[in-house]
Amino acid sequence: MNIPDTVEIREVGPRDGFQNEPETIPTERKIELIDMLVRTGLRRLEVTSFVRPDVIPQLADAAEVLAGINVPGEVSVSVLIPNERGLERALELRDRIARTRPAFDEINVFLSASETHNRKNVNRSIAESLAGLEVVLGRAREAGLRCEAVISTSFGCPYEGRVPPARVLEIAKRLCDVGAQEIGFGDTTGMANPVQVGELFAMLRSELDELGCMQLTAHFHNTRGQGLANVLAALQAGVTSFESSFGELGGCPVPPGATGNIATEDFVSMLHEMGITTGIDLDALLACARRAQEVLGRPLGSHTLVAGPVDWHGER
Repeated sequence: MNIPDTVEIREVGPRDGFQNEPETIPTERKIELIDMLVRTGLRRLEVTSFVRPDVIPQLADAAEVLAGINVPGEVSVSVLIPNERGLERALELRDRIARTRPAFDEINVFLSASETHNRKNVNRSIAESLAGLEVVLGRAREAGLRCEAVISTSFGCPYEGRVPPARVLEIAKRLCDVGAQEIGFGDTTGMANPVQVGELFAMLRSELDELGCMQLTAHFHNTRGQGLANVLAALQAGVTSFESSFGELGGCPVPPGATGNIATEDFVSMLHEMGITTGIDLDALLACARRAQEVLGRPLGSHTLVAGPVDWHGER
């Protein structure tokens, strides 16, 4: 089987996961969980967002979280940026926080491949979003930040159905042209299937390699139980960068029924069983998910959290 030897994972639970929780999570508990995640061997974490606090109240404490977390220099911290005003707020905060390292190293911007989903999510057309992101990415690069752009609904939209691959490619090319160093392709409501995933990433790698895009990243949701099958298809298509969320937290807040991301611990468990290196301590990651259950006061959807990792040398 043609699969990579190593895989890089960005943990998005502290942002993508927490934002979907209906009850406000205390800031000190967010900081505690992020600090635990840092100690698992993860090297990339998305920790918060600069979306307007009235839009996502759960992440209104972005400044306090960034000021409170204790992240070593080898771990890259990213924040979600919705628009130019969000970037201005983020840069002002970065300059205010006095510490031995920047408050964050990367930004993530986003838009949808579906016109309807983009309208419902950010009240803009795709063309309007691209024009705004060109400004954001340019300013972020000038400020020395690494830039990822995520294309939501890359595989399907609950309002429009199957999204044409040519449209996804066109958006990705435009984002590369205006400064994105990494493009994430999101299965936002869990509509993808493995054949579709393999075909899309094979096409994207062929077309985008010529443009010099640094990295293609897959972001799958497990809404219909196909998340890890889609991961395998992406691996076979040569993808080595993924995003996931501990405890299977998260989901898209726009359409109903769009449940969580693939669970990082399920993902890591599968990769390790396949002999793929991640640099992540699975036991430490499971401890993070258990602590998240305690903080949230409910069971989480991760399978490995229930069954435990496989131990071929004896009982679990």
